[in-house]
Amino acid sequence: MAEGVPYIFGRLYFGSFGGLRKIALGIFWGGLIYVPLCLLESRISPQLHRMVYGFHQIEFGKSYRLGGFRPTVFMSHGLTVGMWMMAVALIAIWIWQSKTLKRVGPIPMNLIVVVLVITFILVRSTGAYLYLLMGVTIMVGAKWLRNSILMIALIGMITLYLLMGITGSFNMETQGSRIVNFAASVAGPDRAQSLEFRFENEEILVEKARQRIIFGWGGWGRSRVYNEYGEDISTTDSLWIITLGQQGVVGLFAIFAVALVPVALLTIKYPPRHWFHPTLGPAMALAVVVTLYMVDCLLNYKPNPVFILSCGALTGLLSTKQSTRSQLSYRKPKLN
Repeated sequence: MAEGVPYIFGRLYFGSFGGLRKIALGIFWGGLIYVPLCLLESRISPQLHRMVYGFHQIEFGKSYRLGGFRPTVFMSHGLTVGMWMMAVALIAIWIWQSKTLKRVGPIPMNLIVVVLVITFILVRSTGAYLYLLMGVTIMVGAKWLRNSILMIALIGMITLYLLMGITGSFNMETQGSRIVNFAASVAGPDRAQSLEFRFENEEILVEKARQRIIFGWGGWGRSRVYNEYGEDISTTDSLWIITLGQQGVVGLFAIFAVALVPVALLTIKYPPRHWFHPTLGPAMALAVVVTLYMVDCLLNYKPNPVFILSCGALTGLLSTKQSTRSQLSYRKPKLN
């Protein structure tokens, strides 16, 4: 229900260039609203949710990162805010470069982008830092190199990781240790230790999931791992391992295909020279954001209905007559 409803709404009501533009600008405006809230909490610590609702969403000690406080504002976790502000910053850069939006009132877009990027840095989410770097790299490759290979490679990497996980060919002692060592050099030992803990749990959870690999174990905790005393000894952090355990490869394929197949088709259908057209720009920005969100789902599960809404809208776009290249031949195309 949490994923199905926003997906259907996106599919039915935002499946056009104009609809995707509304979603992209909605994320942008939502991010601007979040700027003062994030800056406040990065200074005084995450307190807004407690002030309004009377409690903290997460253990308060987890809010201290990189020498300061990681904002949570009114979301479920600081990681959720990190992904949200990453999407806001990337979309702002994209609509600035595509000239979809040139200014906000009297303020030019380049200054708005600077403010959003600074705020995003103060969110203190190392994983989101990497995602923004990946998104900007894809944008640079498309804009100046006229190449979409980075986007295709990212989709291929997600697919390969899932295949290795399902087949059990991902080895913690080889591939896993290399990734952990890389994370330690980039994000520090604490983040590397967290990643290693996730890999170790996924190893035993995949072994359990493979006992009912097609349709999974269903709900009620049957996909989790228990010791001889009936105690739960597993931790499920990522969407992919939760889905594999509960719905098997059928459910796993459905969730990731719904997000990645429309992105892949859109990438193939439109050459990179069109990606910064004012009409297509917001759609491609959302396509990159959705792909980065699915990368994050390999490690975490922090649902955001806006990203699922975007998946539905991208699918809807590809099924309409509006998704033809002729729509991009006009300087100021009409948006429905």
